[in-house]
Amino acid sequence: MKKTVLLICSGGASSGFLAQNIRKSAKKKGIDLDVIARGESELNDYIDRINMVLIAPHLSYIQDDIADQLSGTNIPYQLIDQMTYGTLNGDKGLEVITKELDLE
Repeated sequence: MKKTVLLICSGGASSGFLAQNIRKSAKKKGIDLDVIARGESELNDYIDRINMVLIAPHLSYIQDDIADQLSGTNIPYQLIDQMTYGTLNGDKGLEVITKELDLE
């Protein structure tokens, strides 16, 4: 069953590139995964369709707000480290997801 991850960002292009790189990495490993990048204000629009939330490092200050929005759900969230985000490292991003969602 395909899993969907929402990458929360502030609407920049880099998050879209990271999401694309994570999807490519998942495809190479045979993992059925969709990663979509959206602005933080869109979380509630996707909450019924996602299995996990990744938070861009420059939005660490809203991590508590995201935790509040996700309370009462079984949706985990993780803050992406600056190196993974800055280098658009799809393999490292996928590693975070597979560990959290136990996909390996």
